Amino acid sequence: MALLRYLAGLNPARTILWCYLIWYLTAVALYFDPSPSLWLTSIGISAIMGYALWLSAVNSPTGRIKIGRWQLFRLYMAPFAVSSFAALVKGKGFILVVFPTLKENALALGGCALFAGAAQLARRVSAPRRS
Repeated sequence: MALLRYLAGLNPARTILWCYLIWYLTAVALYFDPSPSLWLTSIGISAIMGYALWLSAVNSPTGRIKIGRWQLFRLYMAPFAVSSFAALVKGKGFILVVFPTLKENALALGGCALFAGAAQLARRVSAPRRS
């Protein structure tokens, strides 16, 4: 039930963020490279850039802003995903972030559509019934 409530409460922005993660995980699954240097470099970039993003997010001209755990996680996850994605797909025929084959694009888009559909279904199922 907690998953149903979570999915039902997702706004469009959060759904898009989940789709970004689905796209990234599809690329990782299809083009995984076990090279420790790739992943350690991505962790290093994540630490440096995540900290910079955190500094930018919490310090405003009007004072310090408190952010939640998941927002903090995303500030560090984004640079990790960007750097590892770039390393994984280099020289593999990608155009920007688009997979080189229709099958791979369909897989990633299908995963995102399935997730968005599940969120939409959860909203309908948990919506109050009208009499």
